[in-house]
Amino acid sequence: MARHYQTLPRSGGKAKGPMDKHTFQIWSPQLRNHRQLDVYLPESYALGRVRYPVVYFQDGQNLSDPFTAFGGQTWQLERALATLRERGLETIVVGIHHAGTGRLAEYSPFEDAKLGGGLGRRYCRFLIDTVKPRIDAQYRTRRHRDSRAILGSSMGGLISLFAFFLPGSPFGRAGALSPSIWFGGRRLLEHVEASGAPRGRIYLDAGTEEGRGTVRDARALAGLLRRKGYGRTALRYVEAEGHGHTETDWARRLPDVLEFLLG
Repeated sequence: MARHYQTLPRSGGKAKGPMDKHTFQIWSPQLRNHRQLDVYLPESYALGRVRYPVVYFQDGQNLSDPFTAFGGQTWQLERALATLRERGLETIVVGIHHAGTGRLAEYSPFEDAKLGGGLGRRYCRFLIDTVKPRIDAQYRTRRHRDSRAILGSSMGGLISLFAFFLPGSPFGRAGALSPSIWFGGRRLLEHVEASGAPRGRIYLDAGTEEGRGTVRDARALAGLLRRKGYGRTALRYVEAEGHGHTETDWARRLPDVLEFLLG
């Protein structure tokens, strides 16, 4: 069972607490807009010169701040990272806030007949060409692909999977909680089928209370990934009994998700 992260305060600078949190605005030349980033540093960051893996989260406003989180429900990031520390793992977390009314368009790599969208490739270029270089320049990150994960839920899970399978993707780990595989006529399955099988790890799940279609699509993707050669050490597929499509349920699953991706 997994769990979730939380967001930064609206004001700039550092936030006090067990974690060192930084928040700042960044300009996206790919999308022609500004975006808030929340960077969470592990407790040991200030104690030495160690480099850390990085997890890039979609919907970063939901990670820790109930005032910015959807419905006031966060991913309880601080609790999840404390659990991770107890398991001997630490990471830098980057929460990328979504674009408000532009969220669906940016998180959709394909156009949907009813909902439109389709800016996902530009959004991925924003992550790869703008956000990642900024984080690598400003913080002590591990630079190899296996130490870089991308993660999201719902539409954020969809774009995270798409980014993992892009040719030359810098993300060696991907976490997709309740991904919206249905969007765009399930074209993500075609994208994965036509892609190579990049080395790395993939976490995929669905809640049993999300509806038959969501579980069906997740099972179809899991089967496809297994056929592409992702075995037990490279793929974890979970059907979370009694879980729905909510921040609270994703928060419950997050620590195990992170342990699989970073362990």
